[in-house]
Amino acid sequence: MTTHFDLAPYQAPLLFLVAAGVVVPLFKKLRLSPVLGFLLAGALVGPHGLGRLHAILPVEIPFLAKTGQIATLAEFGVVFLMFNMGLELSLERLVLLRRYVFGLGAAQAAACGLALMACALLLGQGWAAAATLAIALALSSTAIVMPVLAEKKRLNSYSGRAIFSVLLFQDLLVAPLLLVLSMTNEGGGADLLWAFAWALAALALIAGLGRIALRPFFRLVAEANSNDLFIAACLLVVMATAVTAAYAGLSMALGAFIAGLLLAETEFRRSVELTIEPFKGLLLGLFFVTVGADLDPARVLAQPLTTLGLALGLTLLKAPIVFALARAFGAKPQKAREIGLLLAPGGEFAFLILTAAATAGLLPRELANDAMIGVTLSMAFIPPLASFATRAPKSARVVVESTAPDLAAAERVLIIGYGRVGQIVTELMRAHKLDYLCIDADPGVAAREKERGEPVYWGDATRPDFLESCGLATARAVIVTMHTPSAVDEVVRIARAARPDITIVARARDAGHARHLYALGATDAVPETTEASLQLSEAALVDIGVPMGLVIASIHEKRDIYRKALIAEGDVAASAPRRFSGRRKKRSG
Repeated sequence: MTTHFDLAPYQAPLLFLVAAGVVVPLFKKLRLSPVLGFLLAGALVGPHGLGRLHAILPVEIPFLAKTGQIATLAEFGVVFLMFNMGLELSLERLVLLRRYVFGLGAAQAAACGLALMACALLLGQGWAAAATLAIALALSSTAIVMPVLAEKKRLNSYSGRAIFSVLLFQDLLVAPLLLVLSMTNEGGGADLLWAFAWALAALALIAGLGRIALRPFFRLVAEANSNDLFIAACLLVVMATAVTAAYAGLSMALGAFIAGLLLAETEFRRSVELTIEPFKGLLLGLFFVTVGADLDPARVLAQPLTTLGLALGLTLLKAPIVFALARAFGAKPQKAREIGLLLAPGGEFAFLILTAAATAGLLPRELANDAMIGVTLSMAFIPPLASFATRAPKSARVVVESTAPDLAAAERVLIIGYGRVGQIVTELMRAHKLDYLCIDADPGVAAREKERGEPVYWGDATRPDFLESCGLATARAVIVTMHTPSAVDEVVRIARAARPDITIVARARDAGHARHLYALGATDAVPETTEASLQLSEAALVDIGVPMGLVIASIHEKRDIYRKALIAEGDVAASAPRRFSGRRKKRSG
């Protein structure tokens, strides 16, 4: 039966859904990286795998798409990844990790790059090809290493944050590398000078318009209070900046990176990061499917010394170099081993750089393909290397890990709500030199306070994923000052479920609401009516002439009596979290 249905537009989605729906869940069940699943899926259904069936079958199999049909869509995976990297490169994070980002990160890139370049020159490559190969192969895999560290709960360990710092520096390198490669592709002499000027003008336009328009634009969208519109706005910014950069002759990823940098210092950073994450993950997965589809297993078998040798040689060369550098920066042998092994394999940006270099004529296409196969194979080593790296000797397993001060996790106090109550709380936090981060649902409040230098971010604190993105996992305490009781209840419930050990102090409407908050797991619930009565009594007693010391002691005693009564009436005395005893002791002294 003949049909006029055009299958071509649907082949890319079918290919991706086969990978995401079948292969990737299988890899998760086997506790392997989903990235490896995407690569394998691409290799299986690509032109060098099951795609060879087209030559012998009389009909076309729907999900065996040609890689060219999905290359354009897959490119947005890298675009969203670079946008997300721009969001992460806040000045605050760079200052916190500056010694390891610009020290260990720069040393790793330089040392590994020089070693790889020397090897390429010894193997007969020219200076341009050797330098390009060295730059591409010196980079590590953020897309695999960071999820592996998160799965093993190593992100906030010394080695985890050191690895993150090195990857952060590598991410900083990618944007200028893409710029140089984009201009190199334009030619030489006057053409190159014109391309450089045009590129600078395009970057200035994107940065200038972004600085002027992004914050008012997102404020307008946030005031609409529609999650759908906010998602659409995020996608618009990523797509518009990427396309603008591409139109100017630059890479789409570079334009998205600049947009991320501009949004990183705004009050919308946390919400944008959370909104973009699913799209980045899905499209980056599609990018890896296309990379896997370009892998030719026959080529690996035909040239095993070249491909497997490159993967093993790359890992064996970089690992001791990074290990030595980590030791020089103060890491203990066990931690340095973990840092060296996880950063030794190649990374996903090597595909981008090698493709751009081959297009610009800096590398022969065959050599670029062999290098990409080697990088892919080396990335497959990361999960087993991570398991081996974290396997400590029995004698060392009882040792408690210490963290260097500049690598310590940020132990902030999260303040939910920045109204009158929240502002007073932050004043006291500043007075006692405590680090804090505020969340408010009013975009106008967040914008105003952000301009004043306060760390206030716009977002919905009743979303568990948003609280997590604001640092709930490492927070010192959560103080809930919102005036809506239902919202206070939800935040307390989420925080207690995520962190059984954390201190939660919540504002309550009245005694009944306070009892409910204690039942939800609040460490302290402060009823507005009770506190107003106690403060009124304190002022009256002092004005009457009762000595201040006696008044303060009686007020504190009465507050403790009320608190115990509220817990008892809520029938949660047995399961209530330990009270904030440090504050009580100070008041009773």
